[in-house]
Formats: sequence, structure tokens, C-alpha cells
Amino acid sequence: MKIGIIGLGDMGKLFAKTWDSLSMEVYGCDLPNKYDDLVKELSDTNIKVLHDAVSVSRICDFIMYCVEAENIAEVVKFAGPSTKYGAIVTGQTSVKAPEIAAFEKYLPKDTQIVGSHALFGPAINPKGQTIAIFQHRASNEAFALSQELFSQTGAKVEVLDDFHAHDKMMADIQVITHVGFESIGTAFMHRKSFPWEDKNTINGIDNMKILLTLRIFSYKSHVYSGLAFHNPYAIKDVRKFATTENELFGMMISENKQKFRNKILKAKETVFGLHDSKMMLNDEIMQEYTLNPGENHKANSHLSLLSMVCTWAELGINPYKNLVCQTPPFKLRVGLAEYLFLNDDLLEETIETALKDKTNIIDDLAFHTAVHEWTNILELGDKKAYEQHFDATKKFLAPRLEEGRRKSNELISRINK
Repeated sequence: MKIGIIGLGDMGKLFAKTWDSLSMEVYGCDLPNKYDDLVKELSDTNIKVLHDAVSVSRICDFIMYCVEAENIAEVVKFAGPSTKYGAIVTGQTSVKAPEIAAFEKYLPKDTQIVGSHALFGPAINPKGQTIAIFQHRASNEAFALSQELFSQTGAKVEVLDDFHAHDKMMADIQVITHVGFESIGTAFMHRKSFPWEDKNTINGIDNMKILLTLRIFSYKSHVYSGLAFHNPYAIKDVRKFATTENELFGMMISENKQKFRNKILKAKETVFGLHDSKMMLNDEIMQEYTLNPGENHKANSHLSLLSMVCTWAELGINPYKNLVCQTPPFKLRVGLAEYLFLNDDLLEETIETALKDKTNIIDDLAFHTAVHEWTNILELGDKKAYEQHFDATKKFLAPRLEEGRRKSNELISRINK
């Protein structure tokens, strides 16, 4: 079987190298101006770099498009009609609605279409990670073969019903998770406060939030903007997160104590009421991967986590059910949320801090402002503003981005053992 990768960017190369290491026959391509560099870069493998996507499509039996959601239609229009008779075609876009529309429009009717999505980044070893797949327009034999190919990467393969189920779950898992951490990073930028220099952030939960924020900003903006702008379910979830955060922040500054407390405790019961398994995170793990070593503990309102759990409760999202298609940031966010909400003393301290301790209000105001900036950009569909806002925050956090990504990779490997 000949495997073809259209789009030898970071993710495409990860799959190509993985299958090549298993002695499979792998072909690939990228933009014409990258041909010479790719040939040189992959010279120590058996991967055959071709000049264009048409060349890959004509000869390969299993073809994967590793192309951004905003470019998928254009690339499939160019290469799709040349697809080998009866070939299996899949794609790695994080949003499936535009991908499936392009496949249906431009691929020959005999093409076997299987949806797939690796729920991890190119810096992560696929072993033990999750790849979601679904059968769209494919025979049982073609779908089984696709499952086998993905399983051979060492990843866990989770089967979903269809692309609608995929996109709804990804909106729940990815988009509001990313907006939450993007808002934390932008809040630090607005305050001109480096989190690793702030004595208030030595506490374990804050260490983890900073680590995941740095991880997200260590990648390029298009990794997240495609998810947010092209997923038909995303904006509703983001607006609910912003509305919930606004309600909580309003209760905090107006000292509406009982209503605030009732909202938090109701969300705890809704989301964690049936929790009966071991928690993902503990003090030892969170201290081990800190960017800011120390023993101090300063109370925090943890507005970002309170907002997230209340949003899950109001949208009827079961984060444990969604863990079947987990991404590393989402899994860690669930871990942080349960660490806070299932520790009665810590949750009580958090509620009291939110309502009474005004030393945190400047940080909370910065986060509140950032949430609504990101939400407004997404609702306006302004991709340029998204890129500019992301890059400005990334530039501010630049001194520790690589360390953040490295330590988060180590942490992800640790909790997956």
C-alpha cells in the first residue's frame, strides 16, 4: 500500500515519519517552494517527496490532507479529481464541516472518505494519544483498514458517529479551552506582568495555568483560529463562556455573596457530583513542573476555572465523557478543575477570596477584559485581528515559551503513563 501525505508541515511530517519507521511506503508533498528543503530534511528516511499534490493523489492508495481548514477546499479542488480509483482519503483539519464539504464536492464518487483528527500536536509522540475517526463515505473494509493504519502509530483510536459529532465535541473541548488560556496570557500582557516573576503565582494551580498558557502561545495562531472560525458550534460556546465569566465577575465586584456561592456549588454538583475516580493532579506533580519554584501559597479567585466549570454546567457538557477525545490542554484543564472543585477547603478559600480579597481584583479585571476581547474578535469573524492579538501576546510571553512547551510535554507524558 502506498500512503500519501498532502501537506508535509509539522503534523504531516510526524505521520510520514511514523509510518516510514514502520517500513511503509510513504509519499508526500508541500508547496513547490519547499520541495528542495523537504528533500534535504527527509534524506535520512525512505519518504519520497513529490513536486505537487496531484502527483501524490494519482499513485497513492491512502491519502491524508494535512492542510489548514481555510485552505482545504482550494487544495482538494486542485488535487482531488486526480485521486487514484478507489483510494481512501482522509484529512487532519480540526474542523470537519468544511473538509467534508470539499471532499464531497471535488473527490471522485468512487473515493472512500474517512474522517480523522489527531488530538495532539506535532511535538507529541503519538503513542498513547488519541486519534478520532469516523466513517463518512467508505466501505467497512476501507474503514477497518484506516483504523489499522492509525492504530499502528501507537495512538488510541476513538470512533465517532459523524462529522457533526466531531465538530460539536471539538467546540466543547478545544475552542473554549483555548480562549480561556489565551485570555490568561493576554491579561498578563495588559498588566505588563510576567507570570514567572509574580510572587502571587507560585501556587500549584497557577503554575499549571501558566504552563498551559505558554504551551498554547508557543504554537502559531492559525492552529487555534481555524478551530474557532470554521467550527459551526464554536461561537455559541465561546459566547456562553464570556457571559458566564461576566456574571461571575459582576457578582464578585458587587459582593453578591449568596448568589455567587450558589452558582459555584450548583456547578460543582452538576459537573463533579458523580466523580468517583482518582484525580489526575496532585501537589507533588504540580510543584515538580513549576516555572516559579517556591513554597508560598497565596489565595486566588481562580476566576478562569470557576468560569469554565460553570460554563460546562450551563451547556450540559460532561468533561469526563469528552475525555474520550481529549487534547492534552483539555485533559489538564479538567485535572485543574477537579483539583479545585473536589478540595472543599481550597474551593471555600477561592470563593472567599473572590468575594472579599480586593488585592486580586486587578488581575481578575485584566482577565475579564481579555475574555471579552477574544470573544468579540471571534464573533466579528476578524481573522486578522485574531492573528495580531495572538502574536502580540506571544511576543510578550516569548522569553519562556520554549521552556513552557518542554515542561508541558514532560507533564503530559507523565500523566498519560
